[in-house]
Order: sequence, then C-alpha cells, then structure tokens
Amino acid sequence: MLKRFSVCASRMATRTAATGVLAARRTAASAAPGVRAPRPGDESQADGDKEMNLFEAVNSAMDAALKADAKVVVFGEDVGFGGVFRCSLNLREKYGADRVFNAPLSEQGIAGFAIGMAAVGWKPIAEIQFADYIFPAFDQIVNEAAKWRYRTGGQFDVGGLVIRTPCSAVGHGGLYHSQSVEAYFAHTPGLKVVMPSTPSEAKGLLLQCVAEPDPCLFLEPKVLYRTSVERMNPEPFTLPLGKARVVRTGKDATIVTYGTQVNVALKAAEAASQEEGVEVEVIDLRSIVPWDHETVFASVNKTGRAIVTHEAPRTCGFGAELVASITTGCFLRLESPPLRVCGLDTPFPLHEKLYLPNELKLREAIRDSVKY
Repeated sequence: MLKRFSVCASRMATRTAATGVLAARRTAASAAPGVRAPRPGDESQADGDKEMNLFEAVNSAMDAALKADAKVVVFGEDVGFGGVFRCSLNLREKYGADRVFNAPLSEQGIAGFAIGMAAVGWKPIAEIQFADYIFPAFDQIVNEAAKWRYRTGGQFDVGGLVIRTPCSAVGHGGLYHSQSVEAYFAHTPGLKVVMPSTPSEAKGLLLQCVAEPDPCLFLEPKVLYRTSVERMNPEPFTLPLGKARVVRTGKDATIVTYGTQVNVALKAAEAASQEEGVEVEVIDLRSIVPWDHETVFASVNKTGRAIVTHEAPRTCGFGAELVASITTGCFLRLESPPLRVCGLDTPFPLHEKLYLPNELKLREAIRDSVKY
C-alpha cells in the first residue's frame, strides 16, 4: 500500500497507478443491489426507526454505499481501524481490506488517488482526517477534481468522488483542529459542498453525494458526532442537494445557516419567541454549493429580515455570498439590513467560547434586526 500510494504524489502518476490497481479489482468485483429510491416520509420518523448519533449515521451511509455498489471503496488515514472518530468502524471486517483500507499520512496522495479511481469508474469515499489538513490536497481538489469534466468537454468525469472530512469547532481543537473551510471550496466551480446538521441529514446527504455526477466535499461538524442523536430510518435513503429545509417557521425574521449553527439558531429562535414574542424562521441550507435560493428568498420576502450565521470567519465567509444574494433578491421587501453573525477574523483560538457565534450573539442580532 505504501509503495502504491507513493506513486500518487503527482497528478499524472495518479491516473496511471489507479488504472493499474483497479483493473485487477474490477475483475473480482461482483454486482450488488442498488440503493432504493427515497420513499415519501423518509425525512420523518417511521416504524422501525433506530436511534443513531451522527458518526453512526455516517457509518450507516458508507455501509449502505459499499453494499449497494462493488465499485465503492473507503480509505484514508486510520480508516481501516475505524478512523479517529469511529466513522468507518467495522467496515473493513465486513467488506475486506481491498475496499476499506488505511492510507499513508499524505493528504495530496489521498485526494490524488481518489481522483484517479473516480476517473476510471470507481466511487471512492476518501477521508481527510481533519478539515484543517485538507490544504496540502487543495491543488488536487480544485485544479483536478473540480475541472475534470469541464476540461474534457464532458467526455470524462469524476462523479462518485466524495471527500469526507471532520470540520469546525470541537471544544478544544484550537488553531489546527477546529477550522471551517467551506468558503475556500465554495469558490470553485465544479465542486459540490455539503454540511449536514443531524444524523438523518448526514446519512441522506452522504448517500446522495455518492450518486452525484460531480465531485462532492462532505464536511462533518465533529462536535455533532456524538452530541446529535435522533431516531431515523435505518434503511438507505437520499436527500437532495440544493434543497434547504425550514426547521422552524416564523414571521418576524429569518436565520439562514448550516451545520452546527442550525442547533444554535434554533435555541436563539426559541428564546426570542418565549422572552420577546419574536417568531424567527430558521433555514438549514444542507448544501452550500448548490444552495437553495428559492427557499431562502421566499422566507426573507415573508419576514423582511435576514440573519446569516456560520462558524467560519466573517470576512469572505459564505455568509457574504448569502447576504449579497439576499440583498439583490429581496431588496424591495427588506425591513432592515441583512446581518452576519460569524466567527471572528482571527486564527481559531483555544478559548472557543469567545470566538464562536453563540446563542447570545444571535439573540442580539435578532433584536437589532427587529428594532431597526
């Protein structure tokens, strides 16, 4: 494995190595039943639902993908042992070391090998152990994966390529283990960028990413791995990219967010309702590329007020794109300027509570927006 992976350090070698390795595997692969189409009510609780936290939901999604298609493989640093967050636990035992395996500590190699596999028809789910360490692979992702279909005039693609990575605050990560990197990749045409907020969202969105015709970056808020728990459908299901969900209805203001901040926004909205009688609508984008203009604009045109929140720094964060689009699409219905409640424009500190956009900061923004 080490010898094979060392070849993947360059882009041209990536394709050559992947083609040779996968030719042998292709002959041994057997067909497997496909993931069923989503049924009405997949997003709601049903008989037979199982309680899962977010890392178990990610594990369930990868299990379903591996079972459904013999060309799905899972790899990354320590992935064969279950991964540092246990997302791939027991998958190697179930599907074998040819389909679930460890990679050397080389983010560029992981991304390059995954691109090579996808280019010849495989569906790799590659893990970057922490989003903070995805930058050595930045060139591979934005200059190769994102442009593959475009540069070949649609003759070739790397659809089915999914790069998973834990992101955002965890309570004690500091400079190099708590960053939110979504804005860097949202700027790149050809990539789809997804960040779930609950276990069921994680499972449905991850399975959809495997089915997408474009490469997907799947960002998993690591603090939710064990703290976010719900009863959910244990069977495979998908959720669409580019379709937001309204998690709380309201008439006075709209909060637009994704990932961990969905739960923070809900707490702020509930407090505003109970203590001040202000009803805030909360929208979970699910995916930020593509993002659901229609749902966001409909909500802001109804409430006349918009607050955008995310953990990433304020300057050039994805919230800036949301605010600019809301201002253009809802200008004549706005009752106050759109606001951003974001992380600070500093490196991520060890004292995360001072840095993070918390419930109190959102409450203040709600009051400022309503009283403008």
